[in-house]
Amino acid sequence: MIRSRLLRLACLTIVWVITANRASAQQTSPVTLALSKSSFKQLVAGIESQTSCFFYYDAATVDTVVVTINADKMPVQEVLSRVFAGTQLRFSIDASNRVFVTSKFQVQTSLPADFFSTSRSQQPGEAYQSSGLAQLGVKGPDTVTVNEENRLVEIGKKGTTDSKKDATLSGFVRDRSSGEPLPGATIKIGNRSVVANQVGFYSLVVPKGRIQVNITSQGMRELNRQVQLYSDGELNVEMQDYVVMLKTVTIDASQRVSTVKNLEMGVERLNIKTIKQVPVIFGQADILRTVLALPGVTSVGEASTGFNVRGGSSDQNLILFNDATIYNPSHFFGFFSAFNPEVVKGIELYKSSIPEKYGGRIASVLDVEIKDGNKKKFSGVGGIGPLTSNLTLEIPVAKEKTSLVIGGRTTYSDWILKTIPRDEFKGSKASFYDANLHLSHQLNKTDFISVTGYISQDKFRLGRDSTYNYGNRNVNAKWKHDFKNNTFAVFTLGYDSYHYGINSDKNPVNAYDLAFSINQTYLRADFTKSIGSKHRLSYGLNSILYKLEPGSYTPAGSQSLVAENTVQTERGLENALYFGDEYKATDKLSVSAGIRYSSYTTLGPGRFYNYADGVPKDVNNITDSSVYGSGKAVKTYHGPEVRVSARYLLGKDLSLKVSYNSLRQYIHMLSNTTAISPTDIWKLSDPNIKPQQGQQLSLGVYKNFPDKEIEISVEVYYKLLKNYLDYRSGAQLLLNQHIETDVLNSKGRAYGAEFLIKRSKGKLNGWVSYTYSRTELQTDDPLAVQPVNKGNYYPANFDRPHNVN
Repeated sequence: MIRSRLLRLACLTIVWVITANRASAQQTSPVTLALSKSSFKQLVAGIESQTSCFFYYDAATVDTVVVTINADKMPVQEVLSRVFAGTQLRFSIDASNRVFVTSKFQVQTSLPADFFSTSRSQQPGEAYQSSGLAQLGVKGPDTVTVNEENRLVEIGKKGTTDSKKDATLSGFVRDRSSGEPLPGATIKIGNRSVVANQVGFYSLVVPKGRIQVNITSQGMRELNRQVQLYSDGELNVEMQDYVVMLKTVTIDASQRVSTVKNLEMGVERLNIKTIKQVPVIFGQADILRTVLALPGVTSVGEASTGFNVRGGSSDQNLILFNDATIYNPSHFFGFFSAFNPEVVKGIELYKSSIPEKYGGRIASVLDVEIKDGNKKKFSGVGGIGPLTSNLTLEIPVAKEKTSLVIGGRTTYSDWILKTIPRDEFKGSKASFYDANLHLSHQLNKTDFISVTGYISQDKFRLGRDSTYNYGNRNVNAKWKHDFKNNTFAVFTLGYDSYHYGINSDKNPVNAYDLAFSINQTYLRADFTKSIGSKHRLSYGLNSILYKLEPGSYTPAGSQSLVAENTVQTERGLENALYFGDEYKATDKLSVSAGIRYSSYTTLGPGRFYNYADGVPKDVNNITDSSVYGSGKAVKTYHGPEVRVSARYLLGKDLSLKVSYNSLRQYIHMLSNTTAISPTDIWKLSDPNIKPQQGQQLSLGVYKNFPDKEIEISVEVYYKLLKNYLDYRSGAQLLLNQHIETDVLNSKGRAYGAEFLIKRSKGKLNGWVSYTYSRTELQTDDPLAVQPVNKGNYYPANFDRPHNVN
């Protein structure tokens, strides 16, 4: 009985002390202040001179604070709340009137009432859902979630007799506001870490017992969870946006840190929030215009959204939209990109350290990721501008399970062309539209399916002569499956199509229709597997079946006298297998090594010409031809593609990286312009046209200055090109039955350096980059009658030595 009374008395004493502490923290003397555009230091001096408060803060976190306030006998709490409104700064006052000023998170000066309580025990296979919403203390959008951050979560089955020292903790990381997965989120427990996969799922083997789980993701608030792990179990978390009040571009701190510590080099990532903060034309964010502001990327022309990366031509960039290939990424004479920013989640640009799963182009890969859609609530966004209108809807078909994203854009720009005073532009018209559909569904904890569709169409007529039209058609279906043994797979089946046409009917006698199209059906399977905390494997295969219509020229109308001319259809099959391993050798050294083995086979039906040996390819030197039936193999090219990179930490905020890539490209763009234009045609490799090959060696140094929120990086590179197609003088590219006679095999070299400075916070933030690059070509055909520049190296027509962004 006495022991029970003593225990009650002790509990009451603890409660009284905590309550007294909280109460005394509120008993600060009121202050009177009159400050206008003053520094934070002046505010502190004013408060400390009138009260017993004493401030603790990091000067770097308050260097941009400008204080304007008139306070007449106002409590200190209210003064600070007003000063910090709309900023990331938080404050706490303890029982001794010590004021702690921090950034993002609030210091807790007393234990929460339920600190010693735990949540109910989680059984194996049952997930603990952390919402991150409970607030305590001074309320605000970024206040630490004390109940979630500090509460001990019990996961697994108590009293298990399993002798294993380790257990598997897994779960999903999602966006709290929309329910979308957060791929790429980093989950760290002690010295072990893992990255969430494409559906936001993670799995990590850790020691049983008391652990702290740290979760970070670009653009999201960092989370910590206290866990008592008894056996295998799940911990699901939902993360909140990291809101930045500045109206300028912000480079997220998590991205800054990873640039030094991760293995990748020559990789740029931007989320849609950052893209929308970049200055735009015509009032709408533009994906590719933002890409052009990145180091190493240059524009091929003012009226095009094609681009060159590290001295590569515009056709050497693989542009993917949710794994669908986009052959022409522009609208409206190049003033708009083909991507509706309202359906885009983010982009990744690989200039070097290209992952093994990507192939088919030798310069870069631009991967545009589509939103999964809001699975919690209906939302929409729309706009009306001087040239375009857009509407995007996110519909939760089945809450927490199924979402539908529908987006569309169109233009009504004819009025601009009608204002041009010149007679030759009278009757001109220009229009475009695009539409997106993305349906995603979670079948269960291990299976996810999605269907994506995209369509775009441009049509314009300059003057009263020819009408041009071109468009993309893309559709694919994905199945994502978790094998529960740290293995994750994505299976994709899709179809891509690009076409263009020209119609001229001004003169009925010469009226014609010109058409071109390329279609591809593809199947791919991509696997990732984690082995402990040292190895992360990636492996898979993919296959693409091409069908290309190089051009058909037909009479338009019964009065037309033009002669029909059709170039034979081309077909080809491209296959690839790949395997790679990211290995963490030590805390300082990490290495990634992989190989991709690709092959390409030209397929029949078709007639292929043979040329005499020892003389230039010319129609007069044709010796005979070979005819192949449908599906017959005509010519096969194959070879390995090596991908190696390494990172060594020279210090906490300093690293050195090196990478080597070799790549093959089996499709070529034939164009007499440096920009991507509607009349460009594509050509598959065949017995007379060899695939392009490229090699790149890169070296980079990366340095962070955390106190100044500044990142500096320098990357240098050297590239070798082989079998690049240049053209003879007076070459005819359109409707040429013997195109191999008008092209020249060339080799090339490209080299350069990229300098980048980023600042993520403060009054001045953003990035500045300078790129020096050279691209030179040399005719690599000993039989060429008139080699370009007498066989010496010459600048490529897209060579641009200096570029500042």
